Amino acid sequence: MTDSYVEGMAVRREVLGDEHVDRAVAGTTEFTSVFQDYITRAAWGAVWGRDGLDRRTRSCVTLALLTALGCENELPMHVRAAVRNGLSAAEISEVLLQTGVYAGVPRANAAFAIAQRTLAELGDPAASWAHPR
Repeated sequence: MTDSYVEGMAVRREVLGDEHVDRAVAGTTEFTSVFQDYITRAAWGAVWGRDGLDRRTRSCVTLALLTALGCENELPMHVRAAVRNGLSAAEISEVLLQTGVYAGVPRANAAFAIAQRTLAELGDPAASWAHPR
């Protein structure tokens, strides 16, 4: 394993948590191994590991893009990552609200439902919190 893989795996574990990464690694097959290697080195090492943005900001950008692109299967993982990176439920709500203005209400509506469900699974009492107007 190269240093970029080791560095990427460290960042991946810090952002997503050992449990998630262990499941992904355990589920790796000969067919998917090249992709797992790629995302570990490219996404987690080369991008998430950079100093240019802090992890809170990277989480905000990621949530916005996943919402805008309709990547609903990836949202729960990145809502959990955003919480690990220090975002509150209120901040996640603001990111999704902002995204809805530019990416569309249907996408933001789906993202809100997914985020609320994920935050509730994490035991966040703010998942049922009412947004101030």
